[in-house]
Amino acid sequence: MNTFLKANCLGAYALALLSLVWTLPWGLGPVMQNIALALLGIHVLEAIVAFKYIKSYKGPLLHSLVLALLFGLLHWLPLARANKAASQA
Repeated sequence: MNTFLKANCLGAYALALLSLVWTLPWGLGPVMQNIALALLGIHVLEAIVAFKYIKSYKGPLLHSLVLALLFGLLHWLPLARANKAASQA
């Protein structure tokens, strides 16, 4: 399920980018651009709120921030759950 949702996020971003160079049918270009901007805006707020989990990623912080901006809670929620499980053990 997580992979499916991540693919949908990437699809929304890809369609928004595609609409900048190609006219999408049914006037979907501006709609997809607005959806992508809304997703990015929400994910920026999530990244600020969930930064303590984002920095626990087992890789570069920049990589984790980019993943959080692209996928939001699909990236940081598993990190939060792992931190909770590790603190309870």
